[in-house]
Amino acid sequence: MDSSSALNIHLATRLRDLRTESGMTMDGLAERTGVSRSMISLIERGESSPTAAVLDRLAAGLGVTLASLFAEKDSQGASPLARRADQRVWRDPDSGYMRRNLSPPGFPSPFELVEVVLPPGARVAYDTGPRASPVYQQIWIIEGEISLTLGDETHHLATGDCLSMRLDRPTVFRNRAD
Repeated sequence: MDSSSALNIHLATRLRDLRTESGMTMDGLAERTGVSRSMISLIERGESSPTAAVLDRLAAGLGVTLASLFAEKDSQGASPLARRADQRVWRDPDSGYMRRNLSPPGFPSPFELVEVVLPPGARVAYDTGPRASPVYQQIWIIEGEISLTLGDETHHLATGDCLSMRLDRPTVFRNRAD
């Protein structure tokens, strides 16, 4: 598992690279996402531990998935195997939710697998709406139950349930267990 500071440095580099590759300034990204220029600067310098909600807004503004902020750049020489010990893990400082990137880092693939553990009582809200490029996601509940609100529609999901959705409305994940 990566230390928090090493992961902040990775997020800083990845965010800065994605922003500059898109030709966007910090001011432009701030305007597009509603995240202040100073916060973007702190994140890009690795001096801030951003929340999942902030990272999602930045990802949406850059036209990428949240998972891609944690990923490595695609590389033809990347291994197709991701050992558990090498999988990048991040914990949201706001809700305590943990996300583990399961997909092999840098291996070119049309999809990414991510394991998320939502602690009891946790709530994670993504207020982004439509994105420049459509993003689709499937949620498969391996253990427990959650409530997932997508726009005005709420789904109660239990072990074994799988929900396919387009991320084009505000989304809220809740673990109501104690």
